[in-house]
Formats: sequence, structure tokens, C-alpha cells
Amino acid sequence: MRKIMTALAAAAVAVLVALSPQSGTSAAATPGTGGDLPSRAAPAAAVDHTVTFVNDTGKTVWIGSDVNNDASKPLATLPTLEPGQSGTVTIPETAEPGHWRGKFFARQGCTGTSGSTFHCLVGDCGTFADHCERSEQPTSLAEFNFDTKDTLAPWYNVSYVNAFSQPVTIAPKNATGGGGCGTMGCSENLLPLCPPDNLTRGPDGKPMLCTSPDRDAKTPYSDMIAAHCPKAYGWSKQDQEPGNQVMQQCAQCSGFTVTFHSAA
Repeated sequence: MRKIMTALAAAAVAVLVALSPQSGTSAAATPGTGGDLPSRAAPAAAVDHTVTFVNDTGKTVWIGSDVNNDASKPLATLPTLEPGQSGTVTIPETAEPGHWRGKFFARQGCTGTSGSTFHCLVGDCGTFADHCERSEQPTSLAEFNFDTKDTLAPWYNVSYVNAFSQPVTIAPKNATGGGGCGTMGCSENLLPLCPPDNLTRGPDGKPMLCTSPDRDAKTPYSDMIAAHCPKAYGWSKQDQEPGNQVMQQCAQCSGFTVTFHSAA
């Protein structure tokens, strides 16, 4: 799994944000390829995909994003979603350098003034409400590799490698074949199953975050993820395990729906 790093010094990229009341449901999943995010030599059709976020958490979330340190362009404007709302961004994969590799997450418990005192209890990534200025604090992630030079792309996965904050699913939109195109992640709340030593509680005393003690090794935390959500990464090298289901690709789709489910 590619490591995703901060690159917010790049030029800002405009994104389309559309808010509408919506509840997300996940489709039936099929096994993933279990590989890394490879690059292929043959060109793919030049089209910008979209990613739609659905907030089924029951609370307000502030969408965050980060990109690989490979000239992928950061997104300048990301939506804030009230419960039941959705928001869509367009991925700038057809602009130079011809790819976009990055991740999305739901920031939670945010307060303060954007650009000044803004801060989030989970997934904090800086002082702005509509974009990130640094890498996120550990949280659940939806990761993507959009690449116009890869005939198998886009690739996508759900990662709980660093932490589990809420259930996440990724489902392709308008898929017409060209790969597995299955739903990744899970809608089950895993916070009640978190090993006690890895659990952080919020100001209200309720479970808020389950943090991995070692992202690069198998632990009771990663075993819990594998047992209850086999279509999500629980540790960094899980894609090297025989029969794993943590990676997926869908060469022919218009984009993806990322649903953030309730952890109540």
C-alpha cells in the first residue's frame, strides 16, 4: 500500500461541491485483488472521476484530504456535511502530472474559526475547515489511485492501518466492468471491539478512536480488524498476505461513493 504524504504546497485545485440530503448504502462486495497500487504502460481514457461523500454518522463531519508526494494536486475546497448530506468533488487526474493519488477522511468534533482556531478531535489536519494544511491525525481512511496511464485504474481501498474512527465503505458509481468493482470497507462499528489499551474516549466518555499500536506489524488490533472487516487494511503489509481482500480496482466507472457510517 502506497504511503500517502502531505503535498499542500501545490497549486490549489477547484472542486465541485454539491450538497443534498442522502443516505448511503453499500452494494454487495466482491474479493479484492490484494496487490499494491501498480502503474501500467498502456494509456487509459482521459476522464476526471468524481468522489461523492455521504454522511451517515449522525453528526457533522468536515471532509479532509491528503495526497502522495508525487506531484498529485491537493484539493482546495472540501465539503462540510451535516447528518444525511452528501458532497461531491472532481478528481483532477487528467491535469498534469496525469494522476491523483491520495486519501479522504471525516474530521469529527471540530470547533473554532477556520484559518485561526479551527481544530478537530478526530482527524485534525490544520486550522482550515475546507482543506488540510498538514497530514491528518490517525483516523479511518478512504484511499485512491487515479492514473490515466494505468488501464486498470482507479485503484481503491479502505485503511484502518493507523486507526479506526468510524466505519467507511467505498462503492463504484456506474460501473460497467473492467475489474472487480466491489464495495470495500465495512459498515460495522468496531469501536466496541477495540482492545482496551488502544481505545481513546471523547469528552463525553464514549469511545471515540481506536489507534493501532504498530501499523507495520500484526497485533491484536489488526487481528480485530481482519476478523470483522476483511475488506479493509488493518496493518500496512496486509496486502501481502495470501488470500487477502483489501485492494480493489474498477477500470470502467464514473467515480465512487464514500460513505461514513455511524460509530454510535
